[in-house]
Amino acid sequence: MPISIKESLVWAKETLQEACERPQFEAELLLAYHLKKERTYLLIHENDNYENFEAFKKLIQRRAVNEPYEYIVGSASFYDIHLKVEEGVLIPRPETEILIDLVAEIIEKENITRIAEIGVGSGAISVVLARKFPELQIISTDICDAPLKVAGKNIDTFALNEQIKLRKSNLIDEISEEVELVVSNPPYIAEDFLLESNVVDYEPKEALFGGRVGDELLKQIILDVKERDIKYLACEMGYDQKEPIQLFVNEIGVKSIKFYKDLAGFDRGFVIEVK
Repeated sequence: MPISIKESLVWAKETLQEACERPQFEAELLLAYHLKKERTYLLIHENDNYENFEAFKKLIQRRAVNEPYEYIVGSASFYDIHLKVEEGVLIPRPETEILIDLVAEIIEKENITRIAEIGVGSGAISVVLARKFPELQIISTDICDAPLKVAGKNIDTFALNEQIKLRKSNLIDEISEEVELVVSNPPYIAEDFLLESNVVDYEPKEALFGGRVGDELLKQIILDVKERDIKYLACEMGYDQKEPIQLFVNEIGVKSIKFYKDLAGFDRGFVIEVK
């Protein structure tokens, strides 16, 4: 049964009231996705009718039970690109763009040619860095098959197969090549931390939870990088992990560690110069 764009948006906004902060905006995004049009089209044609309201209704109902928008449309906006995402793969966050910019500065300053990424996820970090530095070689690892599959699709989309090599590995265990820098947005949330439904019910647990305290994997990564005598490590971390990470690197000894904050002013990560 045909329904107007305006009527369906009124219904969708009402349905999404409890599920998201901007119900009108997300209703428009999902209708634009459903109709394969830009959002501006909806405003200009709000009194036009369209067919297949039932299919749009299903999209809205998925969002109403907190399924992330990015999983519904199969795509996430990140940095200056759109990446394929699906269940089983962490949705890239805007905070990770800060990590990329810090790593880019080091690559440029030190003329680094080969790096590794731990926990490739959708491929967000590796893809953006490879696009920034056409000469850069990246070995990107993940312990799970789903991220390796999705990252592979994104690497294909941007024709970066010559630069990025995917490898199934726990951390850097399967990397025998020399690398000059390791970058990672690892799982760093404590296992008893309460997350919002759209995160904990849908996104992969192995990409979120870093152990009982949360910083166990971060510490293991630091140890592995130090043991391999790799010069730089850049990682994201939790907002409350600065002190334990600082104490840990003081114990094991590194040349320097610098912490950085996200746009909200929370501690969000660090860059270690190991030697």
